[in-house]
Order: sequence, then C-alpha cells, then structure tokens
Amino acid sequence: MSFNNDGDRAYPANALVIIPTYNESENIGRLIGDLHTLYAGELDILVIDDNSPDGTAAIVNGLKENIPSLHLIQREKKLGLGTAYITGFRYALEKGYGYIIEMDADFSHDPKVIRQFFETMEKESPGVVIGSRYMNNTVNVVNWPLGRLILSKMASIYTRVITGMPVEDPTSGFKCFSAEVLGKLDLDRINSQGYSFQIEMHFRVWKMGFTIREIPIVFVDRSVGKSKMTRKNIREAVWIVWWLKLKSLVGLLH
Repeated sequence: MSFNNDGDRAYPANALVIIPTYNESENIGRLIGDLHTLYAGELDILVIDDNSPDGTAAIVNGLKENIPSLHLIQREKKLGLGTAYITGFRYALEKGYGYIIEMDADFSHDPKVIRQFFETMEKESPGVVIGSRYMNNTVNVVNWPLGRLILSKMASIYTRVITGMPVEDPTSGFKCFSAEVLGKLDLDRINSQGYSFQIEMHFRVWKMGFTIREIPIVFVDRSVGKSKMTRKNIREAVWIVWWLKLKSLVGLLH
C-alpha cells in the first residue's frame, strides 16, 4: 500500500471503467467529465458504443484529445450489453488493468462510489464488489415506478432462492471485478444479456470460490434518455437462473 504526501490513500492507476452506450449523447459528455475530474491519473475510461445514431461516439471522440485516459471502441451495430462488457473485459485483460468496473452511462450509478470500490478491493481483496440497491432489507432506488421496483426486487429474491447465491442484488450493473477473476472466467461461454448477464457473471464468480462483497448504493433512475431494458431481457433472466443451477449440478459450468 502506498500513500500520497498528505497521507491519503493512493488509489490504483491500473483501473478501467467500462461504459456501454447506445444513444447516450445527452449523458456521456458530462459523465466522462465527472469521472476525469474525480479520478484523473487513477482510472481509465473505455466507452463501447453500438453505432448510436444520436452521435454518442462523436462526442466521445471529441473529448479524447484532452482526456488521454479516455478510449473508445465503436461497434458496427447494436449488439447488446453482455457482448459489450465481454469486449471490454478482453480489452482490460489485454492491457493489464488490475480492476475493471462496470457502469451505466445514464447517471443511475454515482461516479463517487467507485472510490468505495477501490477501498473495498484494497482492504478485503474480494473477487468482485457489487453496488447493491437492496442491502439489509432496504430499497435504495429513486424515481422508479412501483411496477419496475417490484419486478427488480422480486427478480433478486427469485435468483437467490433458485441458485442459492448469497447476493442481495444479483442483477446490479454497477460493480468492480479483479483482473484475477476475469482472467479465470471462460468469457467465450458467456452469452447472456441484460439482467441475466449480471446474474450469470455473479454466479460464475461465486461458483469459482471467489468472495463477493456488496456495498450499499443509491440507484437514481435516468433523468434523460430511454431505458434499454426489454421484455426479452426479462424473459431471459427468468430462465437463466435454472440453466445456471442445472449446469452447476451436473458439473458443466466452466
């Protein structure tokens, strides 16, 4: 552990935050600016854009000249959240980052929480730190309609009951992985999207014997732009827990 001259913790410079985007032109510039202000020299930023027709990638490209820690991967079409993160994970492992963070582009995830991820990683060395909306029988969600809140909470309970995984918020999309964990996962076998992608990642980490640590966050629903959640994502999340459980029972989960 190293410290700055004023005694504060010197956070790792080998961390990468991955931000998948599709039509996030109203949010991405401000988010990148906030991340750069908070973590310049401590954190690199990777935006993975699925050919957004609203010019999201052009905004990112315009910022790259003045923010050397900012990187962009442009994909030819909308390929989904799961494949975006897998692309980001491969990039992170290839470049040798030690910590890899998942984060939404819409400010539902508070950039300041990343420092808590670093602190928990440094202190406890878990395989993954999850930003949890539902710890200790509380619900820390702002501006969601009641129906969506019930759906999300019930999905968490359903996942825990079926899989036995000791995670309060298994569908959370805000988290920090260690490179050791991602390096041991067979990324070619992960094909799920949306909610189910998050569930599968957590389940695989848990089944490999790594510690999963949750920290409380406040999730604030987007104020601009549109949600990317679809009914297909919900249906996939319903059956993915059974698929993971059965694969694990028969020893085919690698």
